[in-house]
Amino acid sequence: MDWTLELVVVPVSDVDRAKAFYSERLRFAVDVDFSAGEDFRVVQLTPPGSACSISIMKNKEAAGSLQGLHLVVSDIDAARAELVERGVDPSDFYHFTESGQTPGPDPERREYGTFLSFSDPDGNGWLVQEVKRAKAEA
Repeated sequence: MDWTLELVVVPVSDVDRAKAFYSERLRFAVDVDFSAGEDFRVVQLTPPGSACSISIMKNKEAAGSLQGLHLVVSDIDAARAELVERGVDPSDFYHFTESGQTPGPDPERREYGTFLSFSDPDGNGWLVQEVKRAKAEA
């Protein structure tokens, strides 16, 4: 039996502001924007190329509490440049060594080695990780 992760709820204080950030700055596709009355709204967005979506949900008490979601990219240099161009404030690159988190990209550019981070307007924290996957031979 497959167990697929397909949706993660992201708590935010302002749904419209969060929707604009994720759709306009991160270019997540808006899959659903549904309201049922004044107190219920579902906004589901999907990162480009992802099988997993997020749903932003108004929860002022928990806004900013989600930390460590990973977005995986094949070229972290290009990803960081896109974030900066779109007005997102990403961290500098870092990697991990035996002594912990270390500034700069992984000098060996290993398969899972280089990261950066950023936050949404509420402080929910995201990591971007470069993963170099071998391409299948044709």
